Amino acid sequence: MPRRRIGFWYRFAAVICKPPLVVLLKRDWRGMEHIPAEGGFITVVNHNSHVDPFAYAHFQYNTGRVPRFLAKSGLFKKGFIGAAMRGTGQIPVYRESTDALSAFRAAIDAVERGECVAFYPEGTITRDPNGWPMTGKTGAARVALKTKCPVVPVAQWGANELLPPYAKKPNLLPRKTHHVLAGPPVDLSRFYGKDMTAEVLKEATEVIMAAITRQLEEIRGERAPETPYDPKRERIEQRRRTEAQKPGRVPTAGVGREEAGSGRETAGQAGGEEGLGK
Repeated sequence: MPRRRIGFWYRFAAVICKPPLVVLLKRDWRGMEHIPAEGGFITVVNHNSHVDPFAYAHFQYNTGRVPRFLAKSGLFKKGFIGAAMRGTGQIPVYRESTDALSAFRAAIDAVERGECVAFYPEGTITRDPNGWPMTGKTGAARVALKTKCPVVPVAQWGANELLPPYAKKPNLLPRKTHHVLAGPPVDLSRFYGKDMTAEVLKEATEVIMAAITRQLEEIRGERAPETPYDPKRERIEQRRRTEAQKPGRVPTAGVGREEAGSGRETAGQAGGEEGLGK
């Protein structure tokens, strides 16, 4: 299937974004050979800075296969930014609404048309204290198992040194290096043909996140923690600690139980809604 043309809006965005990225970041990009030359596929990328969607888009733009990101629907309504988001073919995610699943339908349609959809499976910037990938949402796995498309794991590091997570001011000097390492497609074939239960999606997502983490271990030259940081588990522990600190209170077994204990996720919760243009 032919590749998606880059188009006016993507080229225009590149003209605006590439010069400052080239000035601010040196590049150590590897693994471009794993980006398919033809046909639909998804990339799954770790997220550690508000700058890295632009830095990663620069990497993939240079492969000739431009990505379509899942992004918050509100960005599509903001003047020039909205026009650019629509023009470059990004996919809006409507959180907690009747349109929530439209993002997944759009992602599946894009892959089946031979395009690339880029997921940030963590759903937000990592909260791991040392910048390692967290547990993932199931959106990428849902699309991958539905389409049986290649899933290319990509790790990046360096944009977070330019602009640390949740920081307001960049660290411009010394000039930072943006490291990107794309790996061979993740083998999810053992999940094909199975019902997409919560357990199957969770296991497929863990396989995807493990592949991303291995790529990041190679970039950083160190081992990641055995157990990925889990924001949901951390919230439970925080509630228990808070409850235990209250005078005269004895924590009950139900403290910290997650509201979404059924394992169901909306489209906004399930994957990568923070994309290009945040």
